[in-house]
Amino acid sequence: MSNVHSAETAKFDKLAARWWDVNGESRPLHDLNPVRLNYIAERIALKAARVLDVGCGGGILSEALARAG
Repeated sequence: MSNVHSAETAKFDKLAARWWDVNGESRPLHDLNPVRLNYIAERIALKAARVLDVGCGGGILSEALARAG
């Protein structure tokens, strides 16, 4: 028995090529990301911090956290 649904896999395979396109299908995540990053940055100094991003967003927030320090 598998917990992978082929339709879901196909949907994300289709999105993968444009995941990092800020004007693509994932634009809402990209648009919201500065707000998420600022929320965190207001509560913790990110420079040289070690941060674990556990959640959803496919790495968009993780990349911004890495760029912040």
